[in-house]
Amino acid sequence: MRVGVLTGGGDCPGLNAVIRAVVRKGIKHYGYEFVGFRDGWRGPLEGNVIPLDRAAVRGILPRGGTILGSSRTNLMKVENGVERVKDNLAGLGVDALIAIGGEDTLGVARQLHDQDVKVVGVPKTIDNDLNATDYTFGFDTAVNIATEAIDRLHTTAESHHRALVVEVMGRHAGWIALHSGMAAGANVILIPERPFAIDDVIAYVESRFKTDYAPIIVVAEGAHPQDGDMEVSTQELDAFGHVRLGGIGQRLAAEIEKRTGKESRSVVLGHVQRGGTPSAFDRVLATRLGVHAIEAVHDRDYGRMVALQGTDIVRVDLAEATAELKTVPVERYEEAEVFFG
Repeated sequence: MRVGVLTGGGDCPGLNAVIRAVVRKGIKHYGYEFVGFRDGWRGPLEGNVIPLDRAAVRGILPRGGTILGSSRTNLMKVENGVERVKDNLAGLGVDALIAIGGEDTLGVARQLHDQDVKVVGVPKTIDNDLNATDYTFGFDTAVNIATEAIDRLHTTAESHHRALVVEVMGRHAGWIALHSGMAAGANVILIPERPFAIDDVIAYVESRFKTDYAPIIVVAEGAHPQDGDMEVSTQELDAFGHVRLGGIGQRLAAEIEKRTGKESRSVVLGHVQRGGTPSAFDRVLATRLGVHAIEAVHDRDYGRMVALQGTDIVRVDLAEATAELKTVPVERYEEAEVFFG
């Protein structure tokens, strides 16, 4: 059997660990041959492949990013995209495909499965917002990076008696903000799932200043006030219809300084959350998911995504995994609210 592997959407730590696990187990246990499609769905769309053998995956376990490259190509928006992919798979002798990605990449995988393409999905996103899995790989590393940054910002905020607003990633789900904010002792955490009242934020900030400590506000990029919309850095849409978010941190910092008279600054962590070496947790999770993905291919169990539920790796339908986003429940946010102010 010849198996294709691709990584789509935003990059994140752990992608290479999945590729390595898929190839190592597939060659050693099943004698499969592997090719890697370059740059997400653009690869099978254009027939752009590289060989994946033992030598190709040697030493990539701790490396961030992806040796295959990635893109936000949506082949469903390309004329005759599905037919082109089918023709290229057949021409390259690829019998099955492993797609590693988030909601958009796996949404395409689900649609391809519906049109008889043999595909298995692996859940990747730093946002941790894929349904049917407790965690996605990449999330733990992103949270650790954000937590370390917030820890460092605490000391400079205290030194200058200023408020610092830390903007982290999270378009529709506030998992990174919630976890990093709780881990680093933020005074306020703002997430997309809970529109905030600016008066409440100001009250928390002033309460913190009264105790002679400088406040840290962690805000997800998709968070928005009760009387406003999300801040966007551009109105241009990507291939999946998403606008580029950004600016809520700066807006909050300006409002805090205006209302409190205290110096305020915003820090946007941005793509630093995606980069660098994966954490030990993400290396292990990504490796386990890769092992189980190639097992699903071997079992001809297509149209499925491997997922972490509890401590077990299970298989779920791609349709279930992509039906809706996994957002922060009310009760999880209420746990964090105990420490606001």
